[in-house]
Amino acid sequence: MRLGVAHLSPVTFRLVSPASSPPTDTVGLPPRPALVRPVDVVALAAAVGAEPHPAGGHPAVVTGVTHRASDVRAGDLFAALPGARVHGADFAAQALAAGASAVLTDPAGLTRGALANAGPDIKVLLHPHPRAVLGAISAEVYGDPTAALDVLGVTGTSGKTTVAHLLEAGLAAGGRTTGLLGTVRTRIGDTSLPSAFTTPEAPDLQALFAVMREHGVTDVAMEVSSHALAMGRVAGTRFAVGAFTNLSQDHLDFHETMEAYFAAKARLFLDDEVKAERGVVCIDDEWGRRLAALAPDAITVSTNGSAATWTARDAAAEPDGAQHFLAVGPDGAEIPVALQLPGSFNVANALLALACLDAVGVSAAMAAEHFGRLAVPGRMQRVEVGQSFLAIVDYAHKPAAVSALLGALRAQLPAPGARLITVLGCGGDRDRGKRPMMGALAAAGSDVLVITDDNPRTEDPAEIRAAMRAGAEAEKARGDVIEIGDRRAAIAAAVAVARPGDAVVVAGKGHEKGQEIQGAKHPFDDVDELAAAIRSACG
Repeated sequence: MRLGVAHLSPVTFRLVSPASSPPTDTVGLPPRPALVRPVDVVALAAAVGAEPHPAGGHPAVVTGVTHRASDVRAGDLFAALPGARVHGADFAAQALAAGASAVLTDPAGLTRGALANAGPDIKVLLHPHPRAVLGAISAEVYGDPTAALDVLGVTGTSGKTTVAHLLEAGLAAGGRTTGLLGTVRTRIGDTSLPSAFTTPEAPDLQALFAVMREHGVTDVAMEVSSHALAMGRVAGTRFAVGAFTNLSQDHLDFHETMEAYFAAKARLFLDDEVKAERGVVCIDDEWGRRLAALAPDAITVSTNGSAATWTARDAAAEPDGAQHFLAVGPDGAEIPVALQLPGSFNVANALLALACLDAVGVSAAMAAEHFGRLAVPGRMQRVEVGQSFLAIVDYAHKPAAVSALLGALRAQLPAPGARLITVLGCGGDRDRGKRPMMGALAAAGSDVLVITDDNPRTEDPAEIRAAMRAGAEAEKARGDVIEIGDRRAAIAAAVAVARPGDAVVVAGKGHEKGQEIQGAKHPFDDVDELAAAIRSACG
């Protein structure tokens, strides 16, 4: 749902220098814009079809939105949403005590906690599906910030982070003032903020867009997760471009089926509530081709010889993992592209980014000149400490990504006798069906596979490893399989057997700085651990 400013009074924002630090109202809380004009609650309710309760009572205005009672600031609208285990209305007393001036909830929420006996001094907005309108409400409170931004959203199973970073680099090359929003980091210009989710919840997202607008940002490169699309986190966002990378098995613990997973991704291209003005679709896999057929106006890209708006040819890899190719645009112009990023899938990522940049008026040739300088944390990230073998850290944590990663590295081994040594685990409390698949693919693609722990979370890590090992050992054409639960020891073991010319890849966690075990996050960085293991072995 998108609301026009005709519904409510427009919000006036104070613009500040993009070079200054983004404001933080309260340490540890998500950033908010420095200035927001109060919005009348009754008008806000009317704009989204909510019912003010009580109908009369004291007038109320809001100056912010949050769905977390612990994050409430004075003047906020607290979104008391129904959940799988608890209802947000149970925390309404905490929110009101912190200064919330109104509450958005459903009829069930009105019967719980502090709302059950709410007097006329508590303004409640009732809606049968409050989550469905939360994005539109948040955008309205913060002045519809994406109306002033070109937001380039990237969805798909793999490649979102790399494409978003390529977009940021290309936009900056084109003279745009950039924002970046994704798994690894959130950035406003040159200032980095922590990222808690691939795509934040709607109130935090719209507030962040408003902060970006205050700081002079013109264009935002943004990862858009399937969860965000399915749960309405991006509702109220105006996308100038929507990009699709690929689709493979992941998140079936949430979506249950690949059809539902695809449908969530496709919303960025087909659903009028969030549909991007222009779609750009990679058609290298069957899901991309299917999406392109459903969205016939989409710009298409392909690296495998399929007819498309943008194509790639003459791709070649260097021994150190760097590669280059020619991007062929819709006018037939050939643009040379060089990448530090190894892997044929990164040719597809770069081509997709060029097509998106061209769609918003950035010269693809100019952008391509800056792609060769880009390294993305935890995405085919090389670790160099003087060793005689290639060492890589990558975020691959799903079957297709593992297969593509190992295939790309295998193709770049410098000699026939060189070996590929892989360290890999699977995360706990996530899609269990992919564990034996990942074990099988990793065993088939590696000369040596070291099965280890990833983020076991609340599960028994030995059971996770056993599922992976069962898949690995069922693979007839497999390399050696070793199981070492301790991830640090597993990395050290992989390095210890590496010979000159080999490749060691530590996969699954990429940029992450911790390992989650039974509710506690322990410091752990694959890049640091791999570097330390190499130094120790090469001593």
